[in-house]
Amino acid sequence: MAQSIRTMISPGRYAQGKGAIHQLGRHLAPLGSTPLLVADDVVWGFVGHDVEASLAEAGLPVDRRAFGGVPSSKEVDRLVGEITSSGADVVVAIGGGSTIDAVKAAGHLAGVRWANAPTVASTDAPCSALSVIYTEDGEFEAYRFFPRNPDLVLVDSQLVANAPAEFLIAGVGDALATWLEARATSRSNSPTMAGGLPTLAGTALAQLSWDVLWENALPAIDAVRDSQVTPAVEKVIEANTLLSGLGFESGGLAAAHAIHNGLTSVAATHGLAHGQKVNLGSVAQLVLEGANPADLREFIEFTTIVGLPTTLTEVGIRPDDADSVRAVATAAAVEGETIHSMPFEVTADDVAAALTSIDRHATRIRENANLPAPAPYTAKH
Repeated sequence: MAQSIRTMISPGRYAQGKGAIHQLGRHLAPLGSTPLLVADDVVWGFVGHDVEASLAEAGLPVDRRAFGGVPSSKEVDRLVGEITSSGADVVVAIGGGSTIDAVKAAGHLAGVRWANAPTVASTDAPCSALSVIYTEDGEFEAYRFFPRNPDLVLVDSQLVANAPAEFLIAGVGDALATWLEARATSRSNSPTMAGGLPTLAGTALAQLSWDVLWENALPAIDAVRDSQVTPAVEKVIEANTLLSGLGFESGGLAAAHAIHNGLTSVAATHGLAHGQKVNLGSVAQLVLEGANPADLREFIEFTTIVGLPTTLTEVGIRPDDADSVRAVATAAAVEGETIHSMPFEVTADDVAAALTSIDRHATRIRENANLPAPAPYTAKH
């Protein structure tokens, strides 16, 4: 019976705009009286003063703990200890997707409420009721699901615009996959991350995210390169964070994110952003679907112009490296992965064939469009 129930979930409150960080204290006050803030030293260096002032204005104490860098099981357990020892009743993640995933998992285990203040729009993690947990080496380990979403997601658009444009670009890659995967999940009528079948609302929000990005991503990226907040920037922040967040969770994941998870099994990809690897997963999903050649061409051209990888070469894997391709394909098609939400059976052999075919095809498309040829990626560590 449960499999026939359609489900939609969302955060308690979403707030976005220039200067929103100055309202953090006001929004936190109804959630708890003893917040614990989690941010790495870099993030705290540019946002700490404003956060302290905002909490002081709301009569809340300031207690900040550092984030360790990777949302691993060990880091989550460490943060649980920090929350418990501090006596906090609400924990607040300030930073990027890794900080947010670790804090959500720790807040759940510690039995307190949790809130997110993303300083970049690089993933759709802030709004969801799940965390992606990695090994300490950066390989995908597991999804952890929680019984509720964050109580608050607060995004200061100026902070997002001040960050390097590469973060926003990665978020576009993550969010573009949302519609491709929700469309596939809707066709197969598969369960979503929300714990039921997809709703019309979740699927529609996924498609809206796609439409907003095709219209606004390029002007928004241009504006952010100059640290400016324009209407296009506001729209892309919302698409990357809220629309994609609700769309993936209540609309469904499919091949693109499963292939991302598979890519993390190859060490050469670990220096890349989540959304960069997801974009390659989107290209591979389109190949698996036998997409209309014009649709595949347009997606490769558009995301290349945006600045996202569309070939294995650009994520550090040679297309003739059969062992690495096989490792990615095997991990992507493992039992329980979201690739099985596709409206047809997908095997590791299918994934390997799709991945191996991408480079030659994408390179030709890029040449015909006078776009740069793929440049090999070398991991930074």
